[in-house]
Amino acid sequence: MATKPLDGVKVLDFTQLLPGPMCTLHLADMGADVLKIEPTGSGEPARGPAGTPISHFFLAVNRNKRSLSINLRAEGAREVILQLVKESDVLVEGFRPGVMARLGLGYEDVKAANPKIVYCAITGYGQDGPLVELGGHDINYQCYAGILEQSSGAGVAPHPGNFPIADLAGGALSSAMTILAALFDAQRSGKGRFLDVSMTDCAMANNMQPVAAMHTYGRPIPPGMDTLTGGLPCYGTYETADGRYLAVGALEPKFWKAFCDAIGQPDLVRAGWASGKDGVAVRGQIAAIIKSKSLDEWNQVFTGVDACVSPVLRVDEVLQHPLTQARQMVVQVPATDGRTYPYFAFPVKMTDYRFSVDRSPPGLGEHNEEVLRKLGYGDDDLARFRDNGLI
Repeated sequence: MATKPLDGVKVLDFTQLLPGPMCTLHLADMGADVLKIEPTGSGEPARGPAGTPISHFFLAVNRNKRSLSINLRAEGAREVILQLVKESDVLVEGFRPGVMARLGLGYEDVKAANPKIVYCAITGYGQDGPLVELGGHDINYQCYAGILEQSSGAGVAPHPGNFPIADLAGGALSSAMTILAALFDAQRSGKGRFLDVSMTDCAMANNMQPVAAMHTYGRPIPPGMDTLTGGLPCYGTYETADGRYLAVGALEPKFWKAFCDAIGQPDLVRAGWASGKDGVAVRGQIAAIIKSKSLDEWNQVFTGVDACVSPVLRVDEVLQHPLTQARQMVVQVPATDGRTYPYFAFPVKMTDYRFSVDRSPPGLGEHNEEVLRKLGYGDDDLARFRDNGLI
C-alpha cells in the first residue's frame, strides 16, 4: 500500500508569500500535516485583496494544507499557539528577526513547551550581521549572493528571471532539506534545533561556478564570457526565424559533433570551445544558420539527434509537452470558483508513494473550529475568541 513518508509529522507554518509556503508545500506533498497560521481579516498577502477570489499565486503553493486564522497579538493567542506547539514537530516562520520573540513565540519560548521541536526561521540576511534589520526580496538576495551580476553581459543590464532562485533554491529548498535533517536527528536524540536560514547565504552557497572560474583565471570573469553564460559557441541560445529560441548545451565533443552534423556544418567540430574573437565569430556563424529556420523546423531537424539541443518553451507549452505529461508533472488544483487549474505536481517519484492533492488550498480560517475544538475549546470559548478578535 502506498504511503507518504511524512505521514504523522505536524508542521506549524507562519510563513507568507513564496519561500516559506513553498518549503511547507514540499513537506505537505510528502504527507506532513501543515497548519497554515494566518492573520485575521484578509489572511496572508498572497491570497490577494479581501473580497476578491484567491490568487493563483496562493493556489500554486498552498495545496494540502489547513488554515488557522488567528490574531497573534490578541489576548489568549500565545496560549493557543503554545498548545499547538506541544503536539507539533516543526515550526516554520519567515518574519524579520525578533518578531516571534516579541510575540512570546521565539525559539526559547517554543523550546520550553516542546524541546523536540524543529524551529526554522527563514530570513533574507540571517539572524545576525550588518543587514539583519533590512527587508528584501529575491532580487536583493541575488545581488548580495553575486548571482544577479551574472545575468548581465556586454551592454546588457542585470535582469532577474521569473524564477526567483534565492527565494526557492535559497529559501524553500534549503529550509526543507535542513528541516528534514533536524527532524531525523530529533527522532534519535529527543532534541530539536533552531535553523537560521538566510536566503542570501543559501543562494550564495549555490553560486559555485563564478567562484571556480575566478580562482581558475585569477580574476572575476565578466558576465557573458564564462563557460555557461555565453562565452562558448557550444553552450547558449540562438534565435530562430520566427523569433523563438533554440538552446544548445553541447559541451562534450560527441554532442557538439552531432550538433554540427545536424546543422550541416561539420567543419565547426573543432570550434565548439572557441573563445575570444574566434568564439564570437563562430557564434555569429551559428546564429545566422539557426536564424534561417523556425523553431518547429529545428525541432524536426533535431528529432532523434542526441546533441543536447532543446526548444526554449513557454510555460503553456511546458504544461502540454509530452515529457511533462509522461512524467505526470501536471496536477489539477481546485479553486474557490469551482474550477480546477493545472499546476506542477510534486516532482520526485518514490517507491510506495504516489503524489496526490488531498486538500484544496484552504479558505482563510477554514479549519479554525476543527483545530480549536481538538485543543479542547468549546462553544463558549469560540464565541469569546470571536468577540475579542482572536479569530
